[in-house]
Amino acid sequence: MTIETDIALIARQEEALCFDRFDEDEAFRLGCLLREAAQQRRAPAAIDIRTPLRVLFFTALPGTSPDNADWIRRKSNLVLRIQRSSYGFGRELELKGRALGPEIGLPLADYAAHGGGFPIRVRGAGVVACLTVSGLPQREDHRLAVDGIARHLGLDPADFDIGA
Repeated sequence: MTIETDIALIARQEEALCFDRFDEDEAFRLGCLLREAAQQRRAPAAIDIRTPLRVLFFTALPGTSPDNADWIRRKSNLVLRIQRSSYGFGRELELKGRALGPEIGLPLADYAAHGGGFPIRVRGAGVVACLTVSGLPQREDHRLAVDGIARHLGLDPADFDIGA
């Protein structure tokens, strides 16, 4: 897939994967669904759902490390700041030949434009939280997050698959 195709598909994912409501109970159900999906794949994933002010769900499966929590923090910071997926933003930077860093006001110590962070958007309210997966290659982190949100919303994940 080309970068342009990825960017267009990710923009469609961000627009279509929208919640009617989102609260602590929704976060728990979504987090548990993702944990089960990661376990079935035997994926060494850490999964986090947070608002700008607090963590609503966190789990770390076998094979993860403390580094995954820091990747989650940095990806989540980016998603909550730009209100877009971390993978989509990273692909746009790649297309433009740019990278995160102090020159664009997003230092690498606090932000990461790698796949896995996805905005939790509520109709009529905008982005209220962020789901982040860490531990797999970035495209797979993104795919697991999108697949989980689609399933949680009762949608067919195949309609949103980013491909290999």
